[in-house]
Amino acid sequence: MRYQGSCHCKAVLFEIDAPEVLEADYCNCSICSKSGFLHLILPLSKFKLLSGADALSTYTFNTGVARHTFCKFCGMKPFYTPRSNPDGIDINVNCLDTRPASVGTRVRRIWRSAMNASRRMPGVMRNRSNNVSRY
Repeated sequence: MRYQGSCHCKAVLFEIDAPEVLEADYCNCSICSKSGFLHLILPLSKFKLLSGADALSTYTFNTGVARHTFCKFCGMKPFYTPRSNPDGIDINVNCLDTRPASVGTRVRRIWRSAMNASRRMPGVMRNRSNNVSRY
């Protein structure tokens, strides 16, 4: 089935080919849990950016492999390049304008021990290169 999707302000428009019934994941990492991203990872060949390439900006952190793209006008993150599948695309099911017939969900738990360790150590944070800094 072909789905249409967009950011909130419609500056970024895309389409995907995916099954009529979707299986999506919630993720408990810091960025996904704060943004409410509902993950649908697809091969890049199933994704087409229709318009808005100039409206996209990218945020990276930690390893820099994941490329979190968002609309620089409304701030919405409709898709990104995931660390777990850098040759694919991760679609935010919540940004699909064509509603799927059904969406099954589950929670992926990906907390890393290094991330948890820095949370347990007051006054310690990790920067982009994963070096420990004191503040």
